[in-house]
Amino acid sequence: MRDLLSWGNWSNDEIRALLEFAVYVKAHRTYYNGAMLGRSLAMLFQKTSTRTRVSFEAAMTEMSGHAIYIDWMSSNFELTEIPFESKYLSRNVSIIAARMKKHEDLQAIAEGSEVPVINGCCNLFHPCQSLADLLTVYLDAGSLEGVTICYVGVHNNVVNSLIEITAALGVHLVLVTPLVNEGAYLEAVVERGKAAKTLTWEKDVAHAVNHAQYVYTDTWVDMEFFHDPAFAQAKKERIELMLPYQLNHQLLQRSKAKVMHDMPIHPGYEISRELVNDPRSIIFNQAENRLDAQKAVIVSLLERGV
Repeated sequence: MRDLLSWGNWSNDEIRALLEFAVYVKAHRTYYNGAMLGRSLAMLFQKTSTRTRVSFEAAMTEMSGHAIYIDWMSSNFELTEIPFESKYLSRNVSIIAARMKKHEDLQAIAEGSEVPVINGCCNLFHPCQSLADLLTVYLDAGSLEGVTICYVGVHNNVVNSLIEITAALGVHLVLVTPLVNEGAYLEAVVERGKAAKTLTWEKDVAHAVNHAQYVYTDTWVDMEFFHDPAFAQAKKERIELMLPYQLNHQLLQRSKAKVMHDMPIHPGYEISRELVNDPRSIIFNQAENRLDAQKAVIVSLLERGV
């Protein structure tokens, strides 16, 4: 049995094969219409979501399976030890996707589960998003050879998964990250990027975006804190620090890079409103590709024996 909690215990060859499979799934969606017949996916959510919930649920529906949405606060996970509940849950479904606030809670779910567990996002990793990201780049460019992605923003869970997957696929990742989320910088992850010689840092944001084919940003404030009054001062300080790094037409005036964002978008903060629907934006292609990435992960874990 195999989980996808991060790319940490996936080999380069396994990650490459999964991406190739995602490309195949997207090109042959109808081939998988019955792939999950008689199977159920449990979707356990501590954090709110649009893309993760919709893409997993639509993926199972389109493959003739069933998805069960479970709100963490409406379940008994809060009342007992997590492995006990996940062990029970796993005896009713074929696979579990969990979107958690803390990676250790995700690990506790995997500890108890008797079926594969997929990380639908946690504070340290977002592997499904990164698979959709690289699927988007591959489909747009036709190849990953010679591609440079520049990520501009806060070093967070998305960055960690991008470092791991680009290292596996030989894609150059340039980070312009003046701020790091607490606990998000993981030495083992960074070492994988350094060992592959795919990871570099840049302080000059204009220089970085001018030499990249793809420019990627993400929220400066995690979604659970964005409207939290208790986080208002920290949010204000973050915005003041990060505004010079906003993706906008002025920053990209000498760049031909395509624009990426994993959503939800906060226009006027990490990206200007006009850039979201600019011809160079592939943001909504990127979001759509979550569906095919999710299908590839589900089928791979249950059928392909990765």
